[in-house]
Amino acid sequence: MEETSENIKNKRLAMLIDGDNAQPSLIKDILAETGKYGLITIRRIYGDWTTANMGGWKDVLQEHAVQPIQQFRYTTGKNATDSAMIIDAMDILYEGIVDGFCLVSSDSDYTRLAMRIREKGFFVMGIGKKTTPRAFVNACEVFVFTENLVAVSEPTRTKVQGSKKTAEAAKPSMAPAELLPLLRRAFEAAMQDNGWASLGVLGSHLRQLDPSFDPRTYGYRQLSMLIQAYPDVFLFKEVKRKDGNSIISVKLKE
Repeated sequence: MEETSENIKNKRLAMLIDGDNAQPSLIKDILAETGKYGLITIRRIYGDWTTANMGGWKDVLQEHAVQPIQQFRYTTGKNATDSAMIIDAMDILYEGIVDGFCLVSSDSDYTRLAMRIREKGFFVMGIGKKTTPRAFVNACEVFVFTENLVAVSEPTRTKVQGSKKTAEAAKPSMAPAELLPLLRRAFEAAMQDNGWASLGVLGSHLRQLDPSFDPRTYGYRQLSMLIQAYPDVFLFKEVKRKDGNSIISVKLKE
């Protein structure tokens, strides 16, 4: 069952950031991406603020209302940040003051935490690099690669009026063939009796099959644009409703 925009808007989220495994330059994009899934009521970042590598965060914390949590490194080579963040997450979980979590890290040490959160029926998303171990990615309901956030935030797209070549150059060169098996499996799960599948339901099943699925990974800003890149495989139908919104459906070609 799809979540309505009202349910998503009312979902309270706790964002916990591993300061050793996140980029301060992406904080705006991280907050914006997480905001798509709910209201961020708790914002905390963990690290040893006495070390030089945390210096980049100090300039952005106050602006974005992120609370720094000090965690000293008691032993060289051991990451105490992981333990502090996990303990706080479990405290928040059992206090019942949020509906979900966003764990910002590329560290596999948070795999069991993400699994535990989901076992309790809470939403959990992750944000990290493409090098994040697959175990942590699959433990989340949604996982967003920071490389996709960079691609969206880069101010490199310039508009040239009347330039057809520019418009064509902005499009991805081809649809990835390796993605087709995943799209077909998701479509089979989303297909209704009439042979059509709602684009929104298709997207939900794609996330279930691969929490890291994101059209931006393949050069498309939206799922609808990605599906339309396979004209020999899918039929695409858009129906305008009276309220001005559109219902988009897809179907496998015979």
